[in-house]
Amino acid sequence: MSVPRSVRLVVRTFSELCVTVGALIVLFVGYVLFWTGVQATGASDGQIDSLEQEWARRPPAPAPAAAGTTEPSTAPAHEEGKPFAVMYVPRFGRQWDWPVLEGTGAGTLKKGLGHYAGTARPGGTGNFAVAGHRRTYGDPFKDFPRLRRGDAVVVNDGTTWFTYRVQKKPYLTVPGDVGVVDPVPRKAGFDGPGRYLTLTTCDPEWGSTHRLVVWAHLDATQPVGEGRPAALEG
Repeated sequence: MSVPRSVRLVVRTFSELCVTVGALIVLFVGYVLFWTGVQATGASDGQIDSLEQEWARRPPAPAPAAAGTTEPSTAPAHEEGKPFAVMYVPRFGRQWDWPVLEGTGAGTLKKGLGHYAGTARPGGTGNFAVAGHRRTYGDPFKDFPRLRRGDAVVVNDGTTWFTYRVQKKPYLTVPGDVGVVDPVPRKAGFDGPGRYLTLTTCDPEWGSTHRLVVWAHLDATQPVGEGRPAALEG
């Protein structure tokens, strides 16, 4: 018994549709896993190159206040999306370096890490809070769960190396828990004013229902003219 021509046409059309949808899914996955990373790497490298050129044109700056003092940062605010520092996390590998840009908008986080507006500047009294993608756009915080107490997080603003030390392993919370970026983040165990750093990213790895948070305190400062800090040379 032969299959009616109309049935054969429906089956063939459905098969072609499945192939097309499958191809689109593969292309989308490739875009998410590969192309956004290529874009982010190019964008972040460009931001760092731009910063280094800007820093090279600056006049020499006075030495920073020692870690543990309480003078507030006097660095001016930057416009949304403008890079102003570079962050290094040795735990993530010797080649891990990402620009820190002002703001946490979607477009900003495609080019690097984002500074929560209104929080402290690098090395300043208060809480210097930074966000980054866990996955896509270069996966800057892919290894975030590996951070442990005592790990170094180093920030260079063109005049000074700021070395922070992680307070404890990542803390899991929800997106609405805005207290994690308070000037004194109590859940970190800090009980008074200081010079703190907060890093945040999404959890689970391919979702955003929760947030992972790491807190750190300023451990040391060093003028850039004295070379790289020991935390990056170990």
